[in-house]
Amino acid sequence: MPAANWTPSSWQDKPAAQDVVYPDTEHLSRVLGKIKQLPPLVTPSEIERLRHQLSLVQRNEAFLLHAGDCAESFDACTQENISNKIGLILSVSLILIWGARLPVVRIGRIAGQYAKPRSSAMEKIGDREVLSFRGDNVNGLSPDDRTPDPERMLSAYFHSTATLNYIRGLLSSGFASLHHPRDWSLAHVRSPGLRTEFERITEGLGDALGFARTIGLGAERTPYEQGGPPGVLGEVDFYTSHEGLMLPFEEAMTREFAVPDSSRPAGDAPQPTAFYNTSAHFLWIGDRTRQLTGAHVEYFRGIRNPIGIKVGPSMEDAELIRLLDIVNPDKESGRVTLITRYGAAKVEKYLPGHIAAVQKSGHPVIWVCDPMHGNTLTSSTGHKTRHFGTIISELTACIRTHTQCGSRLGGVSLEFTGELAADGFSVTECLGGSMGLAEAQLGLRYQSFCDPRLNFEQALDVAFLISGHFKRERLGRHRPDADVLFEELGGRSPA
Repeated sequence: MPAANWTPSSWQDKPAAQDVVYPDTEHLSRVLGKIKQLPPLVTPSEIERLRHQLSLVQRNEAFLLHAGDCAESFDACTQENISNKIGLILSVSLILIWGARLPVVRIGRIAGQYAKPRSSAMEKIGDREVLSFRGDNVNGLSPDDRTPDPERMLSAYFHSTATLNYIRGLLSSGFASLHHPRDWSLAHVRSPGLRTEFERITEGLGDALGFARTIGLGAERTPYEQGGPPGVLGEVDFYTSHEGLMLPFEEAMTREFAVPDSSRPAGDAPQPTAFYNTSAHFLWIGDRTRQLTGAHVEYFRGIRNPIGIKVGPSMEDAELIRLLDIVNPDKESGRVTLITRYGAAKVEKYLPGHIAAVQKSGHPVIWVCDPMHGNTLTSSTGHKTRHFGTIISELTACIRTHTQCGSRLGGVSLEFTGELAADGFSVTECLGGSMGLAEAQLGLRYQSFCDPRLNFEQALDVAFLISGHFKRERLGRHRPDADVLFEELGGRSPA
């Protein structure tokens, strides 16, 4: 049932952080009216499936991988970029599954992550002060194109549609088949150590699949290449997400549907209805927009989609519980994911209190570590960057703290990219990793217009470190510290 005293537009009565001011309000109204008539991008049944799978994560029966770009750009909506990004997400999830022996729920920061929150409405470029760049769905990166344009929201819808359509096509046509995982991203990996580790997994997987065929498992299925269905080895569930920053757009994409329930007998009483945001399966509230009496919290409390909440050092323990009471008053399973982003040096100061408060409240949540956003710095070359060693330090501190507090880390939220530079090499935006990226190399292939992202090799580095931790945990050799995780890189410190 819809939330009490809530409508898709009730957020308009609340103060909105990160609001965009459009000079032509009539133009804005026309565009929003058009978006309201466009087809949904995702369906209620898909959203309900994700809610169920997230409830498994909550019960420690699965692991959540939330990954993709800090902010998408319209220009990056290409066949190559999308294929490489999905291939990298599949590669990372395979490595995690191999170590954890748990299903991985894959949620991409893709097909809608076009908005960019900013700390200031204005920025200085050279000797000019201009409106801040807010993402491709608001204004342009060029300082001469900073006036918010409603038409960009329409363009965002269609770029999201094209991206999602291609992803669906890839995953339903054998791209995700476990019979050839090397095709996903290994061709772009230059690190011999990573190639060896990944090939070790794929060889083991090949042996397991060969054994399964020998004893007749799956023999009743016609191979996909011969026209049969992909089956469990050939297709995967994949979900989309973005930060629910642009509330006018989110409202326009909110539709009321009957809640799917296959257990209800035919001809039974009418099914209850709910409001779904049909622009993505999963949306999150950012650290800048989680005010208890603000517009974003008001909007999020009424949609049925599973939601994420960014939790940083400024979040007080009691405030977190009040927020959970608002967005999940009935304490529904799979509804809320808490994405912590403290900074490596602050995890042990803030996370224990947040865990204790949630445990005392009885709220069911999924704990996810975002080791990226609290660890951004400016290099000596002037590039905005992150250090791989610090990213791993926050991740390991979260694992250790959850263990000490009787909790469990349920997932990881990473900003990484499958994009390649013109020369075919991975981007150079974050320091360290198994390839030892140094400050002097940042400018070689720095392509992000938003936050620095892990490249192919660094993303696989993280995957192997987490996978190694899970493997040791399964074998009863649980030591969640950075030094042990670094051993997974062959003794080479990724710092």
